Amino acid sequence: MIHRTQKGAQGYVPALGFDLLTPLYDPFLRFFLREQALKRRLMDQAAIRPGHVVLDVGCGTGTLAILVKQSVPQARVVGLDGDPKVLAIAREKIARAGLDIELVEGMAYAPPLPPASFDRILSTLVFHHLTRDEKRATLAGIRSLMRPGGELHVMDFGPPDGLYARAISSLFRYFDGAGRTVDNLEGRLPQLIADADFREVHETRSATTPFGTLVYLSARVAGGSP
Repeated sequence: MIHRTQKGAQGYVPALGFDLLTPLYDPFLRFFLREQALKRRLMDQAAIRPGHVVLDVGCGTGTLAILVKQSVPQARVVGLDGDPKVLAIAREKIARAGLDIELVEGMAYAPPLPPASFDRILSTLVFHHLTRDEKRATLAGIRSLMRPGGELHVMDFGPPDGLYARAISSLFRYFDGAGRTVDNLEGRLPQLIADADFREVHETRSATTPFGTLVYLSARVAGGSP
């Protein structure tokens, strides 16, 4: 396992919003969000193959990166996150699993990674933390990392489905701020992805959780083979 740091990485939102809560992130997601099952669906959607180079943007504690490497050992897997505390947890989990996953500390809007070097880029529960300008900058950074024909797969909060989800969305507006969550909750994320020069942007499925409706999105860049 390799760990690299981008000097000056800052501006990240800590797991669960506060540094103090970072150690509770994994238990929280396991209990409330069925994290493994939800992330496995995104991994399956991405149809990762041996030889693919895969990036988990906002990898957090490494759950998705570990799932990918365990499922497709011949893929190269990289995790990118700006929070050194969650990366420390990820390093421990990866070491316990005995896996070869590269972790990079940095921000997706200025990724310290070679351009046009990834076949698949995955993101879970990242974009609802970002303002619209941050979403655009992050998507531009992601786009710069994609190989021709590469694919982006996203799982994040979307428009609330039902009375309960609409009620719970008000909590997101409070904790994350309306300026960060509004594009997710009003269904603008697919258009923002398309605006970043991605093609074939589709919502593939949704899932109801205690904290709102999750949507799964897929997109690809022109050229090459998927």
